[in-house]
Amino acid sequence: MPDIDTLAVNTIRTLAPDVVQKANSGHPGAPMGCAPMAHVLFSKFITANPKNPKWVNRDRFVLSNGHACALLYIMLHLVGHNISMDDLKSFRQLNSKCPGHPEANHGVEGIEVSTGPLGQGISNAVGLAIGEAHLAATFNRPGFEIINNYTYCILGDGCMQEGVQAEAASLAGHLKLGKLIALYDDNHIQIDGDTALGFTEDVLKRYEAYGWHVQQVKDGDNDLAGLATAIETAKKVTDKPSLIKVRTTIGFGSKNEGEEKVHGAPLGEADIVNVKTKFGFNPEQKFYIPDEVRQFYSKVSEKGEQANAAWNELFAKYEQQHADLAADLKRRLSRKLPVGVKELLPTYTPSDPPVATRKLSETLLNKIAPALPELIGGSADLTASNLTRWKGAEDFQAPDTGLGSYAGRYIRFGVREHAMAAICNGIEAYGGSIPFGATFFNFISYALGAVRLSALSKHHVLYIMTHDSIGLGEDGPTHQPIETAASIRALPNMLLIRPADGNETSGAYLAALENNTRPSTLVLTRQNLPHLAGSSIEKTLKGGYVLQEVEGKADVTLVGTGSEVSLAVDTAALLGKEGIKARVVSLPCWELFDEQSLEYRESVLKAGVPTLSVEAMSTFGWGKYAHASVGIDTFGASAPAKELFKKFGLVPDQVADKAKKLIEFYKGRTPEDKLRLPF
Repeated sequence: MPDIDTLAVNTIRTLAPDVVQKANSGHPGAPMGCAPMAHVLFSKFITANPKNPKWVNRDRFVLSNGHACALLYIMLHLVGHNISMDDLKSFRQLNSKCPGHPEANHGVEGIEVSTGPLGQGISNAVGLAIGEAHLAATFNRPGFEIINNYTYCILGDGCMQEGVQAEAASLAGHLKLGKLIALYDDNHIQIDGDTALGFTEDVLKRYEAYGWHVQQVKDGDNDLAGLATAIETAKKVTDKPSLIKVRTTIGFGSKNEGEEKVHGAPLGEADIVNVKTKFGFNPEQKFYIPDEVRQFYSKVSEKGEQANAAWNELFAKYEQQHADLAADLKRRLSRKLPVGVKELLPTYTPSDPPVATRKLSETLLNKIAPALPELIGGSADLTASNLTRWKGAEDFQAPDTGLGSYAGRYIRFGVREHAMAAICNGIEAYGGSIPFGATFFNFISYALGAVRLSALSKHHVLYIMTHDSIGLGEDGPTHQPIETAASIRALPNMLLIRPADGNETSGAYLAALENNTRPSTLVLTRQNLPHLAGSSIEKTLKGGYVLQEVEGKADVTLVGTGSEVSLAVDTAALLGKEGIKARVVSLPCWELFDEQSLEYRESVLKAGVPTLSVEAMSTFGWGKYAHASVGIDTFGASAPAKELFKKFGLVPDQVADKAKKLIEFYKGRTPEDKLRLPF
């Protein structure tokens, strides 16, 4: 009779092939190879309470090689999270709790972040560790280690090859995140075959150069004691994140173990019989978990409950001695904004001087950041351009560097846009913080893999993007976003907000802060913009509104976003001199506008009136609102901004000419209704 640890590991190794086989889809090899790592982590190190899965001081676990998710689902089932055996049997099926890759915030507790796109999970884990370090520095007091959990991560060869992993690991080493422990599943296999085909670097030396503590377990298939010792050693290193390279055999126990054949396809019934027989299991029994293993993991869960109960007692004493801190921590974890933040938002009138919306953003951050302690983030080495660091801000840095502290809220991400977004996802997933990342709008394209997961995972992340169009001028087409807004608008569950002036900038931030189950991309100008008569914070929250109405029947509606709203105002004035009645609509956020009632939307974009959109970027997508569009469907050019706007026809006289052509085009017939659709 094998010992309980061996029996538990072999249970995982036999259950994973059953899960994948029934679905006729999935990845059995990695779960079988990683079973010893997962068992040691969950049974001996991870402290969590499935009966209170959101307990803030639980240890976090991230499966970065998300294709191995059968392993994660099995472990969550064993420790008592809300995944039943029937859920395991419905792996990869419609409406299953066990989708093809782990999805956070989609109904299953215990999944901290969405993984599958390789490299994202380890980068999220860096964010989770930052979240822990920051809350610990903010809320812990002598005798009250309220926040002191670890973040554990398993990642594979594919993660190690992704650039985002390298960016995030580099920053983690610099920040000395000692409570981050990663186990590298070194199985030498990827889809194309042996990693010798294209991945032969010394990973441990690379991570050592990043500033990580590194170790190696040479027999990850059998050496459970070695795994436990390595993790214990890693926990003792408090000033460096730790990487443990674990040599494993993919598909351990299969007749094809160690080969790419076991990576991404079911083993087949004959091989599953072989595996179960090899490990002493009845090959006729499917989805079998021995009673001893269930009882063992039940005791593991009980330890988590006891730890949670002890923490509750400690927190009760903490509340008595540090009532204000306790109340603020509770508020932050409940995702409620502080009272009075809205009242701090600046408002403007047309008599105020023109200002770039990036500068208006800076003014706003200086107003709200001191009153919004959960706001934490930074720039990808463009602080002086993005204007995202408020006066009095402290950098988030390892305390012994003299550069800041873990209580600091401004993160120097460096030139690491992709990692910045992935780390923000991890910070948000930890809880208690609202993270932001900033760069030039064009360079959000570097980060899209992680930005997409922000939206999919419902993470409350703010992307503060400046230099939003050809208005950035001389840097030229390599830096000028053309298609970028269209790509972000195409993301489900993402707000893209491009404000036209000061009031809309304040409204954009309020919308971004209040919409706490989706990320927001704030798109801001380099060039100065006038403050517009008729704009307001409240109107901005509707996504679109009538900025300038006309008496009687209008001849045309001019609709724009950002810097082109003032262009529309100037164009309307020019048309007015010719007796042409032009309405002006500001549409800073399509997504919010589309959520308004049909009645409201029709009051903004009136049926029967031809609509011309004006935006200094791609016209793609405007067809849902406008009958014709003025924009840029080529790359930009290098020149002063004023010359570029003239070159691309984004000046009042040229827009007015196109408005007149649109009016003429629809003379004698009614423009099609853009808002009333059959379904």
